[in-house]
Amino acid sequence: MMPATPLKLTIVMRDWDFVTPILLGEVSDPRIDLNLVGVAMLPGFPSTNEGVDGAEVSISRLVMQRARGETDDIGIANFPMRAFRHRCIITLKSHPAQSLEDLRGGRIGVAGWQDSGNTWTRHAIVSAGVPLEEIRWFIGRLSSAESVAGGINPFVKPGWIDPVADDTPMFDLLEQGELDAVFAPFMPEGFFGPGSKFRPVVPDLISTEMAYFRHHGFVPGIHCMALKEDMARAHPWLQQAVSDLLDRSRAIWLAKRQRYSDTSPWLFDEHLRVGRELPEGWDASGVAENRDMLASFIATAFQQGLIRREVSPESLFHLPG
Repeated sequence: MMPATPLKLTIVMRDWDFVTPILLGEVSDPRIDLNLVGVAMLPGFPSTNEGVDGAEVSISRLVMQRARGETDDIGIANFPMRAFRHRCIITLKSHPAQSLEDLRGGRIGVAGWQDSGNTWTRHAIVSAGVPLEEIRWFIGRLSSAESVAGGINPFVKPGWIDPVADDTPMFDLLEQGELDAVFAPFMPEGFFGPGSKFRPVVPDLISTEMAYFRHHGFVPGIHCMALKEDMARAHPWLQQAVSDLLDRSRAIWLAKRQRYSDTSPWLFDEHLRVGRELPEGWDASGVAENRDMLASFIATAFQQGLIRREVSPESLFHLPG
């Protein structure tokens, strides 16, 4: 049943280009008076932000919240950020490593040990046959423009996982040869230019990531959406409505992106590769459609010590009680 007046809803998420049809009014839901707020940095859970009803959230943090028995936020199985992570492992151009296996025994820097992306990146390393115990890990800030990484202490294991000394930026340590690689969710300034000192560890990313997909059957989900628990409980239709709205916006955006592929010289090739090498539904929303991916993440989070007990994928998205 349609509400007598549209439900006012404020959702905060990164300013992904696929939400453009929503912002332009091409996609809407008559039941929802949506205020979509774009941010560069995620605000955390909706439950911790006054005036926010829903938000894009880290899957890792949602899993950790649920593993603690907390249900202040209810997930929506829609994944605005989903990507392979092999490309996020970078090294010096002069470094001899040419594969993830070559990082065995090396020194790797990571910001935010518990972050979803970094958890998946470690999963990629383990999948390549390298136990995490055979790497020395350092946690810190990536660049001098960033603040010192928080939440380090619970994950420190002296001699294996250590804070970076003197808060030295890890990109500097990589350049100085003090680190063999760094996990970079966002590339350092100048990375995409010919003068960059850095490169991905893996030269052939497409083949390596496709091998990962063939083995595991999914492209890792990094963020999902979430609502405050009381909002989801008061409006049982809202989770699906928000997911559908985002899916409709993404479909319109993708069709236009394919039509206007001249915005980038090789975007046409990208669309061909995705359409022909990944199966239909690889980016589908929904709990059932993503259960294997979510179960794999939860098991990985448990194995990596982020949570003390495993939870079901369904518990992230279903109202308790």
